[in-house]
Amino acid sequence: MKHTPFSLPRRQVLASGLGLAAAVATGSVGAQPAGRVLRVGHQKGWLSILKGRGTLEKRLAPLGVSVTWTEFTAGPVQLEALNVGSIDFGDVGEAPPIFAQAAGAPLVYAGTTVPRPHNEAVLLPKGSPLKTVADLKGKKIALNKGSNVHYFLVKLLEKHGLKYADVQVVFLPPADARAAFERGSVDAWVIWDPFLSAAIKTLEARVLADAKGVANNRNYYFTSRDFAAKNTDVLKIALEEIAAIDTWAAKNKADAGVELSKVLGLERSIVEQYLSNLRYGQLPVTADILAEQQSIADTFFELKLIPKKLNLRHAAPVNLG
Repeated sequence: MKHTPFSLPRRQVLASGLGLAAAVATGSVGAQPAGRVLRVGHQKGWLSILKGRGTLEKRLAPLGVSVTWTEFTAGPVQLEALNVGSIDFGDVGEAPPIFAQAAGAPLVYAGTTVPRPHNEAVLLPKGSPLKTVADLKGKKIALNKGSNVHYFLVKLLEKHGLKYADVQVVFLPPADARAAFERGSVDAWVIWDPFLSAAIKTLEARVLADAKGVANNRNYYFTSRDFAAKNTDVLKIALEEIAAIDTWAAKNKADAGVELSKVLGLERSIVEQYLSNLRYGQLPVTADILAEQQSIADTFFELKLIPKKLNLRHAAPVNLG
């Protein structure tokens, strides 16, 4: 299988990400400009497009704020960089922040997206005899441990009268899970986009169920409590610029597909499938949205995936206006 930016082995991803976090923390990545700085950690996606356009820098220049960018290959190492004080802002899925908060990271949620339930799903191989979620009982299901799809599977099984213990969960990162899925050593694969769209396009995988009516599957923009308290003006502008990219993509999906396929290193047809599943829109983090994260945290605690019960009521930043 060709290694795309999304198919690096997990060990390599974690090693490179943690090494980069340490390098940023020690200052070896490069000298920081004088004055206020917004240090953005990002994965390949919308923030990469924002970086390429330079509009955030232009908006912040009148405030005397400069921007630095550090690319990460996974959410957990991105949040480790926040925890060690290497970055101030970034984007991540629903689950990694829960683990970061359980580890004591000073994380708060600065913003979020609208729900994107169609961007994660349970996939079946071409020709699978399985027809319903109930048919998963006793079957081997691959997924990335502690990820958004882990939570999705738990809730999907509950909805269809099954317990988590009724299935055989095989913990594999996406590249390994795809390989297991291809060779038939697992019966199903729970995965998110763009891996989801890639499997549908290239393996003729079939969607058994997506997260609609089960899990919201939001992306979150995070910062630290200290940075939020001192830089509400900077965060407000950053979120406005992200929203502008989102609005542009919603109105110009063909152009967005071209631009994002270059960023992701994936065929345009796969990216177009991904974008067709996507829902556009940015939102502030309300008490109700924090309650969604609390539900995920509670579920992971019950599954003994995190060591302690969390209370997320203080995880929203100061009012960004």
